[in-house]
Amino acid sequence: MAGKRTTPSDINSILAKVDGDKSILEFRNKQIIYSQGDSADSVFYIQKGRVKVTVLSERGKEAVIAVLDQGQFFGEGSLVTGHPLRMSTTISMGHSTVVRFKKDAIVRLVHDEPAFADLFLSYVVARTVRVEEDLVDQLFNSTEKRLARVLLLLAGFGREGQPQKVTPKISQETLAQMIGADRSRVSSFMNKFKKLGFIDCNGGLQVFSSLLNVVLHD
Repeated sequence: MAGKRTTPSDINSILAKVDGDKSILEFRNKQIIYSQGDSADSVFYIQKGRVKVTVLSERGKEAVIAVLDQGQFFGEGSLVTGHPLRMSTTISMGHSTVVRFKKDAIVRLVHDEPAFADLFLSYVVARTVRVEEDLVDQLFNSTEKRLARVLLLLAGFGREGQPQKVTPKISQETLAQMIGADRSRVSSFMNKFKKLGFIDCNGGLQVFSSLLNVVLHD
């Protein structure tokens, strides 16, 4: 018999058991949660909102490597021995509520709570697969396909439940940083997608399943 599925409310109940090694933090739009080069001593969980993960090269070029939603972790690299510093910067997109856990507390949860261990391992594996998919996308797909894929992911296609509007609104500059393209190219393809009825920008960005045609087309 299959085991009971762990729900977000179950995870919140498990995380609530952590006493003394956590803090609940509120962040406003565009506020930095931690910066590249900071000490890596904690793991974070998004209770509400969305968080952007960026990296900065030595030459000052910035890239967006992930946009994380409610119910996701970040900063888990702090659990890896030999990585004392943050490799990226995380920024709140809109208002967000984030729980900060000392890394020792997360290690205890993994050891003591099988349901949490299963969820956390699944999350880490999924993040690794996503990174590999992003690399393949960057190496082999056109700018148009990369943009279509990012929009579909941001809207929740491929996850459980119905796709949602992309909120808070994602700027074209951020989209350009996510796919490694010029903003002008992103603007051109966004206008094309809108004309074809693949997206709608009235009252927030809405992505339709027809945009899959761009990703699947050879």
